[in-house]
Amino acid sequence: MMVSINEVLQTLANIVDQGSGHSIIELGWISRVKIQNHRVVLRLELPEFANTRRDIIVREARQALLSLDDTINIQVELGTPSSQSSSNAPIGQAGHGTPSTSNTVQAINGVENIIVVSSGKGGVGKSTVAVNLACALAHSGLKVGLLDADIYGPNAPTMLGVSDLTPEIIGSGNNQILKPIQSCGITIVSMGLLIDKKQPVIWRGPMLNGIIRQFLYQVAWENRDVLIIDLPPGTGDVQLSITQAVPITGALVVTTPQIVSLQDARRGLAMFTQMGVNILGVIENMSMFIPPDQPSKRYPLFGIGGGAILAEEADVKLLCQLPLEIIVQQGSDRGQPVVIAQPASATGQVFLSLADKIKLSLLKT
Repeated sequence: MMVSINEVLQTLANIVDQGSGHSIIELGWISRVKIQNHRVVLRLELPEFANTRRDIIVREARQALLSLDDTINIQVELGTPSSQSSSNAPIGQAGHGTPSTSNTVQAINGVENIIVVSSGKGGVGKSTVAVNLACALAHSGLKVGLLDADIYGPNAPTMLGVSDLTPEIIGSGNNQILKPIQSCGITIVSMGLLIDKKQPVIWRGPMLNGIIRQFLYQVAWENRDVLIIDLPPGTGDVQLSITQAVPITGALVVTTPQIVSLQDARRGLAMFTQMGVNILGVIENMSMFIPPDQPSKRYPLFGIGGGAILAEEADVKLLCQLPLEIIVQQGSDRGQPVVIAQPASATGQVFLSLADKIKLSLLKT
């Protein structure tokens, strides 16, 4: 059987740097772990002073992993760590922090439940789902926070109409705490609130991990019943960092009925399964197009039944099928989520029903 990421991390945690007495995981020298097609890919990033031990560390890592399964193919990528500060860097600056492969789970002060919203690929409406679900849960009476963890494409501020606001930062130096922005009954933190609209985020894995940990642990979340985390698409460094950093209540996987979307969503589901994360269910978005001038009509522009197929394959629930309505796009562009601007619409009603299901599952945990 193929080894899991957790097994890889636990094994590598036994490899200790003789100079410091800490493992290569604790030191952040392993910046990425990927498992695919019976191959384990590690990225080793050593500081200059440790380069003399590079060959020894690579050999020890190979031997340790082969002891788990002597048939796996092990690939070690070599990189150079960037000069980064501690995990408590000033808000908005990427400190090195705990490596993205750290397997230490730490709860977030003031947060009762954490739900991650994921998709295998971009363009399936993941952020739209995360924003509207957060608003619908707040409408149901819960105290809700939204963490926009899509660092490269932070769209949540625009969807909530707060892209021109800047969050207040309390304290100084390494003790800074960020106060989330309030909008539509929820609190939100996003990279889009900290950078210029035209400024690209060009960061590597360890730097992404630093800002993610700031958003998790250096934010005044203040007694949230649930924190919705909008993950970036795919199964990269951010997903790995978050799933290993915090106790996740459950994951939602967003897909469209289209075959291409299903192929990528399967990978996301497999990642959560490997990481031992509870999967709350599948959300099929854009299931049917509803023309604004003919609301009784339904057109399956992207196929039929894809979400049900994915849910059945993974033995999880198909939680809902969201229609495709122009009012959703219009509301997102205006900073007015459809569940608030037009709750009586077909999409608004599905989101409110979805929130009831999620709330019920939280009560059972």
